Amino acid sequence: MPRLFGSAFYLFIAAVVLSASAVTTSQYDNLRTGATLTERILTPANVRAAQFGKIGSFHVDGAVYAQPLFVPALEIPGKGRHDVIFVATEHDSVYAFDAAQPAAPPLWRVSFLDESSGTTPVPSRAVQCPFLRPEIGITSTPVIDLESGTLFVLARTAKGNQFFQHLHALSIATGTERFGGPTRITASAPGNGAGSLNGAVSFEPLRENPRAALLLAGGHIVLTWGSSCDQDPYHGWIMAYDAKTLKQTAVFNVTPDGSEGGIWTSDTGLGADRAGNIFVPTGNGTFTAGSGGRDYGNSLLKVSIANGAFAVRDYFTPHNQEELSASDLDLGSGGPLLLPDQPGPHPRLLLQPTKAGVIYVLDRDRLGKYQRGRDDVLQAISLTGDSYGAMAYWHGHVYFASSDDYLRDYRVAEGRLSLNAVSKEPKFDNPGATPSISADGDRNAIVWAVSTRTWNGADRPAILYAFDAADISRPIYTSEQNSARDRAGLAARFVIPVVANGRVYFGTRDAVEVYGLLR
Repeated sequence: MPRLFGSAFYLFIAAVVLSASAVTTSQYDNLRTGATLTERILTPANVRAAQFGKIGSFHVDGAVYAQPLFVPALEIPGKGRHDVIFVATEHDSVYAFDAAQPAAPPLWRVSFLDESSGTTPVPSRAVQCPFLRPEIGITSTPVIDLESGTLFVLARTAKGNQFFQHLHALSIATGTERFGGPTRITASAPGNGAGSLNGAVSFEPLRENPRAALLLAGGHIVLTWGSSCDQDPYHGWIMAYDAKTLKQTAVFNVTPDGSEGGIWTSDTGLGADRAGNIFVPTGNGTFTAGSGGRDYGNSLLKVSIANGAFAVRDYFTPHNQEELSASDLDLGSGGPLLLPDQPGPHPRLLLQPTKAGVIYVLDRDRLGKYQRGRDDVLQAISLTGDSYGAMAYWHGHVYFASSDDYLRDYRVAEGRLSLNAVSKEPKFDNPGATPSISADGDRNAIVWAVSTRTWNGADRPAILYAFDAADISRPIYTSEQNSARDRAGLAARFVIPVVANGRVYFGTRDAVEVYGLLR
């Protein structure tokens, strides 16, 4: 490959590496802004096919749905200091790679399988669900606690006709289990809903499908579950575990006296603010909270953890929730975006995309609850397609690509969104795309998006797109412009690209692809 830059370029790269920021959670932060603001290498000027392209792949043993995570300058015992990319697979493996060396072997690898005892990933046929195939292991994006140096991972396994889910706590330096882990996931909640027995609903490890990213907030690891292709009976569950001990600290069933209400968010993350509030969108299911009940299907919940329990502080439910649930139109098909504090009368905004093709703009201090015949919201924006994934925010703008639509750029002002621009290409077919943004503060912003696998379509390569955030009319780069050099592997679904230290990473069916400046 030609040497395109001189020695000054490499000195610049070395200086930037020293200031690289860690990516420890889905979409970069607990607000789920989808933006890293410390990227000084990649710019709209140099992300062009002549200078930028595929520089390698980290090959792994299964499909990668979880977003890769990144820690710079990590000391690995006996191997020195490395910038490390962490990868989790559906074959129940976790890898730590040197982020700059795609061809090198892993710094460490951990498998949660055991051939001698017959422990395997969960076969897709066992859950009668084609969304994840041929096996189900680690789907949710893990989360890293830098303070303790711990990577938390939720893994599913099978042993014959028995099925398990475990929360693992791994040292980011060695991959060894910490805090006496792993912890087996079990729970029950009082209720008479679907699948209940003797006035209690129990967690069912085969039926309950975790897809939303793990959340680290207030010293708790927060996990959620939805369904496997709506195979009844199931419920939405929220659980919290102590990040220092792995002890379960709180359990909440979304529909204890009803059914469904799954939490899946198209593999994006729950939102959390500094005040200790956690924002959880649920899917179609029973809703009785508006009439004094305890069921919160098709709702956005604002919860907190206190005295060993989750407390619902506020919520929003669309006025037509019954119709939406009957049509399988989940409010929680996508994840929430909590905007940084804004000027004006509504400083704390939340944006929630839905499967009904509506984006709700909500005031986090007053979500609006359920109002018969109308929605008490700041704004409801209709889109041309169903909404999956999540939006991304940068410098007063919000970017999103719903299913069968183009990338859209909205301005944020006075508690409302106004459409600023729409790209002319490409059209992101089902499920659309969850963008990521890289920028150097308020300069040189790039919007990244990956065209992923459709829910029932044929296998196809993933495609990486880059747009100048100041002008999204057309992509400035795609991985198909020079397909012989840059083509990605077969697409997984709901993939979110990650930008760290001048490189872009995203998962495919058997690898994590790496793109960057060509040397």
